[in-house]
Amino acid sequence: MGLVSRSFVLGPFATNAYLVTCESTLETAVIDVGFDPETILDVIEREKLHVRYLLNTHAHYDHVGMMRTVQRRVGGTYWLHPGDQPLLAALSAQGAAFGLPPAAGPEEVHALSDGQSLELGRETLHVIHTPGHSPGSVTFRWDGCLWVGDVLFSGSIGRTDLPGGSFEVLATSIRQKLFPLGDDLRVLPGHGPETTIRVERRTNPFVGDAAPLV
Repeated sequence: MGLVSRSFVLGPFATNAYLVTCESTLETAVIDVGFDPETILDVIEREKLHVRYLLNTHAHYDHVGMMRTVQRRVGGTYWLHPGDQPLLAALSAQGAAFGLPPAAGPEEVHALSDGQSLELGRETLHVIHTPGHSPGSVTFRWDGCLWVGDVLFSGSIGRTDLPGGSFEVLATSIRQKLFPLGDDLRVLPGHGPETTIRVERRTNPFVGDAAPLV
């Protein structure tokens, strides 16, 4: 028994959303639903999952746009790092820049912080503040899994040309906070296929062993 993670590729930006469920209790965390909430909601309702948390790795539109819709249907408390509160407040403006409809996040926001623990059934998710893609980007860790949002991808890293982004800060987050956690950890990103810390540390052209230091 432990946590089961299921991924769903949603919307025009092929955003990875996740359902993370304690096998023993069916308590569930919903991570990063920006589009197509029915895809997630159908699974939650069909399997009678108990949603405890709605978690955002960061507050870009393609990750948060439909979190309010999910909450109104299945409940759960909403959590975001305070560093991304300005992005959440500007959600509709973010969408407009890409020709997307207005959206709003959940009204009550619980603050995530570095080193925080979130009990999920009989298991625990740990929060790691990993800024750089956005000021409040976080990674969630459980056992051998890292849900990293847009911090680290297979063979790439998150954009740093958006408001609040910084390549230097992002590289530091990855090299000093994620790489030391261990080569065997699975990296479950906000877009694209999963990878491992080992692969990215050795081969990532932006932050891997052969990449220039910043």
